[in-house]
Amino acid sequence: MAYSWDKTLETGNPTIDEQHKSLINAINALLDSCSQGKGRNEVEKTLMFLQDYVIKHFSDEERLQIKSNYPNYNSHKEKHEAFKKIVKDIADDYQKNGTSIQLVAKVNSSVAGWLITHIKSEDKKVAEHIRTSI
Repeated sequence: MAYSWDKTLETGNPTIDEQHKSLINAINALLDSCSQGKGRNEVEKTLMFLQDYVIKHFSDEERLQIKSNYPNYNSHKEKHEAFKKIVKDIADDYQKNGTSIQLVAKVNSSVAGWLITHIKSEDKKVAEHIRTSI
């Protein structure tokens, strides 16, 4: 299942929104690679990009939170750390077992599902706080 960007995912912060679009594109590329049985290199490359990009995006987002004195920073950071572990666990699973229906299901539920929910709930709060405090 491919995910598409729509108004419900917009935070109103151009930097955050562009990074979220890139993350959704990476998830779609990973799902596509897995479902088409593409070569190990393609799936691995997409997983590596996703791992690296999550680190960059969360770091950028957390810097904005610190700069704006976001009151729920610690809680939000904990959610980011938990998500980075989920992505790492999926990459580790892939290294051990390769592409499988279970891996695709994990990407769908644990990565894409988490990200969409997180954007719609947590990141919108952050963006609103930034908008009103800077």
